[in-house]
Amino acid sequence: MNTPPASSGSARSVSATAVVAGLAAVCLLAAGCSGSGSDGSNSGSGQGAAGAGTPRIKVALITHGAKGDAFWERVQKGAQAAAAKDNVELTYASDPDAAAQADLVRDAVKNKVDGIAVTLAKPDAMKSVVSQAKAAGIPVVGLNSGIDAWRSTGLLEFFGQDESTAGRALGDKLDALKVKHALCVIHEQGNVGLEARCAGVKKTFTGETENLYVNGTDTDAVSAVIAARLNQDPSIDEVVTLGAQFALSAVKSVDQSDSKAKIATFDLNNDIVGAIKSGAVQFAVDQQPYLQGYLAVDSLWLYKSNGNFSGGGSAPVLTGPAFVTKQNIADVARFAADGTR
Repeated sequence: MNTPPASSGSARSVSATAVVAGLAAVCLLAAGCSGSGSDGSNSGSGQGAAGAGTPRIKVALITHGAKGDAFWERVQKGAQAAAAKDNVELTYASDPDAAAQADLVRDAVKNKVDGIAVTLAKPDAMKSVVSQAKAAGIPVVGLNSGIDAWRSTGLLEFFGQDESTAGRALGDKLDALKVKHALCVIHEQGNVGLEARCAGVKKTFTGETENLYVNGTDTDAVSAVIAARLNQDPSIDEVVTLGAQFALSAVKSVDQSDSKAKIATFDLNNDIVGAIKSGAVQFAVDQQPYLQGYLAVDSLWLYKSNGNFSGGGSAPVLTGPAFVTKQNIADVARFAADGTR
């Protein structure tokens, strides 16, 4: 796949990417990166646990993911693979409501887990509970959302995609495709990562960029709102969605409105693989959620067992962006079918 270069002056991104390569190699050589279930929990038993040779620890993975979202299933699979290798008892919990997510972190602290991995979709809501965890001697790492807030929130490490960089790369690609008017569909208002994606597109795309807010919990409504906007403005020639399932909703919207707009998306799932193959979706920007989950759990094991931490406490470990197009879709299709890409 062709990974776009980081923005100028981004030395830390280069070093962080090198960390990704090293840790990913550990994943491949030591664990085989094989999932261990899909129920959101993991006992960490089996050959992987025996191979770790370290005391059993408890780790809580707490995200803002909505139930049934295939993206978070991939995050969980990566986390479960690391847990199986590292003799980790893994629990997974999520809630898209920021206050409820913070309560889940409080519960993990009360349960005296050995480490917590958390997303920062709405960082302000998490500062207090992260402080509580640290006061209890529990290391906390971040993944997926909050790349601009993880250090100020007090996290030890961060694994994810620089959403602004990813947005800028997508904006450059739209220019190369000679797009004139892009509609950027935000499915969760106030989510800092989603807002950063569209803001990044606007920074580099020389055409018109317009944000459209939709309720991501209702896919039928998403399709209807996008279709209505396309009907209102036929000059829109590109719909950019920020999640794989919303790209499929946009495909319906284009059909319903008889629009000539093309569709691009952030994130990848098996259905998007088929849509890219057929040409219904032009391309996807992959941030590798499996890798995010794997590295987050593995990092806590490394910290607890050997005092290691990535990025020197100041640089994030980048897992994306990478463009998946019709030209390279065959390279990732079999992994997507397994639910790991």
